[in-house]
Amino acid sequence: MSITEALRLAQEADLDLVEVAPTARPPVCKLMDYGKFKYETALKARESRKNQTQTIVKEIKLRPKIDPHDYGTKKGHVERFLKAGDKVKVTIMFRGREQSRPELGFRLLQKLADDVTELGFVESQPKQDGRNMIMVIGPHRRAPERKVEAKPARPVPSPRSEAPAPAEADAAETPVETPAPAPAPAPTDA
Repeated sequence: MSITEALRLAQEADLDLVEVAPTARPPVCKLMDYGKFKYETALKARESRKNQTQTIVKEIKLRPKIDPHDYGTKKGHVERFLKAGDKVKVTIMFRGREQSRPELGFRLLQKLADDVTELGFVESQPKQDGRNMIMVIGPHRRAPERKVEAKPARPVPSPRSEAPAPAEADAAETPVETPAPAPAPAPTDA
Protein backbone atom coordinates (compact mmCIF):
# COMPACT_ATOMS: atom_id res chain seq x y z
CA MET A 1 0.00 0.00 0.00
CA SER A 2 1.09 3.57 -0.40
CA ILE A 3 2.96 5.46 2.29
CA THR A 4 0.21 8.01 2.78
CA GLU A 5 -2.40 5.28 3.28
CA ALA A 6 -0.12 3.48 5.76
CA LEU A 7 0.45 6.71 7.70
CA ARG A 8 -3.31 7.34 7.79
CA LEU A 9 -3.90 3.84 9.21
CA ALA A 10 -1.20 4.42 11.83
CA GLN A 11 -2.76 7.72 12.91
CA GLU A 12 -6.24 6.16 13.15
CA ALA A 13 -4.90 3.30 15.33
CA ASP A 14 -2.76 5.77 17.37
CA LEU A 15 0.37 3.73 16.57
CA ASP A 16 3.68 4.36 14.83
CA LEU A 17 4.64 3.27 11.31
CA VAL A 18 8.02 1.52 11.73
CA GLU A 19 10.19 0.37 8.82
CA VAL A 20 11.17 -3.22 9.69
CA ALA A 21 13.11 -4.32 6.58
CA PRO A 22 14.42 -1.32 4.65
CA THR A 23 16.47 -3.39 2.18
CA ALA A 24 13.52 -5.50 1.00
CA ARG A 25 11.77 -4.59 -2.27
CA PRO A 26 9.25 -3.09 -1.51
CA PRO A 27 10.35 -2.01 2.02
CA VAL A 28 8.42 -3.69 4.83
CA CYS A 29 6.75 -1.52 7.49
CA LYS A 30 4.79 -2.42 10.60
CA LEU A 31 2.24 -0.64 12.79
CA MET A 32 3.41 -0.72 16.41
CA ASP A 33 4.01 1.34 19.53
CA TYR A 34 7.65 2.24 18.94
CA GLY A 35 8.35 3.34 22.54
CA LYS A 36 7.09 0.01 23.87
CA PHE A 37 9.14 -1.86 21.24
CA LYS A 38 12.36 -0.04 22.25
CA TYR A 39 11.66 -0.70 25.94
CA GLU A 40 11.13 -4.44 25.36
CA THR A 41 14.32 -4.77 23.29
CA ALA A 42 16.27 -2.95 26.02
CA LEU A 43 14.84 -5.37 28.60
CA LYS A 44 15.86 -8.38 26.51
CA ALA A 45 19.37 -6.99 26.09
CA ARG A 46 19.67 -6.40 29.84
CA GLU A 47 18.49 -9.95 30.60
CA SER A 48 21.00 -11.45 28.17
CA ARG A 49 23.81 -9.39 29.77
CA LYS A 50 22.73 -10.56 33.23
CA ASN A 51 23.05 -14.21 32.22
CA GLN A 52 26.56 -13.77 30.81
CA THR A 53 29.54 -14.66 32.95
CA GLN A 54 32.80 -12.81 32.79
CA THR A 55 35.87 -15.00 33.03
CA ILE A 56 38.72 -13.33 34.82
CA VAL A 57 42.27 -14.61 34.47
CA LYS A 58 44.18 -14.51 37.75
CA GLU A 59 47.95 -15.04 37.81
CA ILE A 60 50.11 -16.91 40.31
CA LYS A 61 53.89 -16.72 40.09
CA LEU A 62 56.15 -19.48 41.42
CA ARG A 63 59.85 -20.30 41.47
CA PRO A 64 61.30 -23.78 40.76
CA LYS A 65 62.85 -24.08 44.24
CA ILE A 66 59.70 -23.18 46.21
CA ASP A 67 59.40 -24.21 49.85
CA PRO A 68 56.64 -26.80 50.57
CA HIS A 69 54.79 -24.39 52.87
CA ASP A 70 54.92 -21.60 50.26
CA TYR A 71 53.70 -24.09 47.65
CA GLY A 72 50.73 -24.94 49.90
CA THR A 73 49.88 -21.26 50.22
CA LYS A 74 50.03 -20.68 46.46
CA LYS A 75 47.98 -23.84 45.86
CA GLY A 76 45.35 -22.47 48.28
CA HIS A 77 45.17 -19.26 46.23
CA VAL A 78 44.71 -21.28 43.01
CA GLU A 79 41.92 -23.32 44.63
CA ARG A 80 40.18 -20.15 45.82
CA PHE A 81 40.33 -18.62 42.33
CA LEU A 82 38.98 -21.79 40.70
CA LYS A 83 36.13 -22.02 43.23
CA ALA A 84 35.19 -18.44 42.33
CA GLY A 85 34.97 -19.46 38.65
CA ASP A 86 38.12 -17.66 37.47
CA LYS A 87 40.88 -19.01 35.24
CA VAL A 88 44.38 -19.17 36.70
CA LYS A 89 47.58 -18.48 34.79
CA VAL A 90 50.46 -20.17 36.63
CA THR A 91 53.88 -18.74 35.82
CA ILE A 92 57.19 -20.27 36.90
CA MET A 93 60.06 -17.79 36.77
CA PHE A 94 63.55 -19.15 36.11
CA ARG A 95 66.67 -17.19 37.06
CA GLY A 96 70.32 -17.84 36.30
CA ARG A 97 71.24 -21.53 36.24
CA GLU A 98 67.58 -22.53 36.81
CA GLN A 99 67.03 -21.88 33.09
CA SER A 100 69.09 -24.95 32.23
CA ARG A 101 66.66 -27.19 34.22
CA PRO A 102 63.16 -26.51 32.79
CA GLU A 103 62.05 -30.02 33.82
CA LEU A 104 61.94 -28.83 37.46
CA GLY A 105 59.34 -26.24 36.53
CA PHE A 106 57.44 -28.72 34.37
CA ARG A 107 57.24 -31.20 37.29
CA LEU A 108 56.06 -28.44 39.63
CA LEU A 109 53.30 -27.41 37.24
CA GLN A 110 52.21 -31.04 36.79
CA LYS A 111 52.08 -31.48 40.58
CA LEU A 112 49.93 -28.33 40.91
CA ALA A 113 47.61 -29.52 38.12
CA ASP A 114 47.22 -32.90 39.88
CA ASP A 115 46.51 -31.22 43.22
CA VAL A 116 43.65 -29.09 41.83
CA THR A 117 42.13 -31.71 39.49
CA GLU A 118 38.78 -31.74 41.32
CA LEU A 119 38.37 -27.96 40.89
CA GLY A 120 39.78 -27.35 37.42
CA PHE A 121 41.47 -28.71 34.34
CA VAL A 122 44.57 -27.75 32.38
CA GLU A 123 43.47 -25.48 29.54
CA SER A 124 46.91 -24.95 28.06
CA GLN A 125 49.80 -27.29 28.74
CA PRO A 126 53.03 -25.89 30.25
CA LYS A 127 55.18 -24.15 27.68
CA GLN A 128 58.49 -22.29 27.94
CA ASP A 129 58.30 -18.57 27.17
CA GLY A 130 61.78 -17.10 27.53
CA ARG A 131 62.66 -17.16 31.24
CA ASN A 132 59.14 -18.20 32.23
CA MET A 133 57.07 -21.36 31.92
CA ILE A 134 53.32 -20.75 31.66
CA MET A 135 50.27 -22.99 32.16
CA VAL A 136 46.56 -22.00 32.29
CA ILE A 137 44.08 -23.84 34.51
CA GLY A 138 40.35 -23.32 33.93
CA PRO A 139 37.48 -24.12 36.32
CA HIS A 140 35.12 -27.01 35.66
CA ARG A 141 31.80 -25.98 34.09
CA ARG A 142 29.51 -25.40 37.05
CA ALA A 143 28.03 -22.48 38.92
CA PRO A 144 30.74 -20.42 40.61
CA GLU A 145 30.52 -20.03 44.37
CA ARG A 146 30.63 -16.24 44.53
CA LYS A 147 30.61 -14.60 47.91
CA VAL A 148 27.27 -13.05 48.80
CA GLU A 149 27.22 -10.15 51.22
CA ALA A 150 25.34 -11.18 54.31
CA LYS A 151 22.77 -8.68 55.45
CA PRO A 152 22.60 -8.15 59.22
CA ALA A 153 19.63 -10.03 60.58
CA ARG A 154 16.98 -7.97 62.33
CA PRO A 155 15.92 -9.32 65.68
CA VAL A 156 12.49 -10.89 65.51
CA PRO A 157 10.34 -9.95 68.53
CA SER A 158 9.07 -12.97 70.39
CA PRO A 159 5.32 -13.27 71.02
CA ARG A 160 5.91 -12.83 74.76
CA SER A 161 7.83 -9.57 74.38
CA GLU A 162 6.16 -6.37 75.43
CA ALA A 163 5.68 -3.21 73.43
CA PRO A 164 8.80 -1.75 71.82
CA ALA A 165 10.99 0.61 73.80
CA PRO A 166 9.77 4.24 73.83
CA ALA A 167 12.63 5.42 71.60
CA GLU A 168 11.78 2.81 68.97
CA ALA A 169 8.05 3.56 69.21
CA ASP A 170 8.65 7.29 68.74
CA ALA A 171 10.91 6.67 65.74
CA ALA A 172 8.37 4.36 64.14
CA GLU A 173 5.38 6.65 64.62
CA THR A 174 6.89 10.11 64.12
CA PRO A 175 7.09 11.14 60.46
CA VAL A 176 10.21 13.03 59.47
CA GLU A 177 9.45 16.44 58.03
CA THR A 178 11.83 18.29 55.76
CA PRO A 179 11.72 22.09 55.58
CA ALA A 180 10.30 23.52 52.37
CA PRO A 181 12.74 25.51 50.23
CA ALA A 182 12.54 29.25 50.59
CA PRO A 183 10.86 31.05 47.66
CA ALA A 184 13.21 32.81 45.28
CA PRO A 185 13.20 36.64 45.52
CA ALA A 186 11.27 38.40 42.80
CA PRO A 187 13.44 40.11 40.17
CA THR A 188 13.57 43.84 40.50
CA ASP A 189 13.99 46.31 37.67
CA ALA A 190 16.74 48.73 38.55
